[in-house]
Amino acid sequence: MNTNRTPPDYAEALGVDPETIDLDVERNVLTVKTERHPSAGETAEVLIAERPTGSFSRQFFLGETLDTERVDAAYDAGVLRLHVPIAEQAKPRKIAITGGNTPKQIRG
Repeated sequence: MNTNRTPPDYAEALGVDPETIDLDVERNVLTVKTERHPSAGETAEVLIAERPTGSFSRQFFLGETLDTERVDAAYDAGVLRLHVPIAEQAKPRKIAITGGNTPKQIRG
């Protein structure tokens, strides 16, 4: 899994049927669950298997500054892409300063 401050964030999911991928967000935890079945079938004699099979689960603890209501996911060619945007209230912004044009003396 690669994570970046800017998109794209992605996870390799080679050999995974996209229908078996389950994404959930609860509070600030994003959970990715999936299954990978043997591609050769159960009766084939496998000499080398580099990708594990079975059920997999991964949890990501998202910061308070991320917008968990707008998580976006796409799957293409064995790559699951996730985008969790920064919440609007967490983005940097300019603050306007108001006041008069006359200098004021500070007394202490």
